[in-house]
Amino acid sequence: MDDDDAVFKALADSSRRQLLDWLRDRNGQTLGRLSQGLAMSRQAVTKHLGVLEGANLVSTQRRGREKLHFINPVPINQIAERWISKFEQPRLHALARLKPTLEGEDQ
Repeated sequence: MDDDDAVFKALADSSRRQLLDWLRDRNGQTLGRLSQGLAMSRQAVTKHLGVLEGANLVSTQRRGREKLHFINPVPINQIAERWISKFEQPRLHALARLKPTLEGEDQ
């Protein structure tokens, strides 16, 4: 599996995306802290973090007995540059701004 495949696989799961969102909001969290917000066991969270680490989306650092988890946005940025930048970004931004109006969400 190449690097892009690993990143797409990691991002395909909503629990892993939630973990990344929490790390984006508050980087450097422990397993215990990350486990508090998910309706799953610490062991399941550990497995999800392992997938994220395997895709290089999360890195860890030991601080005493704690293992802190940090988000690594570089792989996501690389995918954005490779895939999204090939499209016309100004047009995509205009469509993104127009979408809520067309779908009646602006009311």
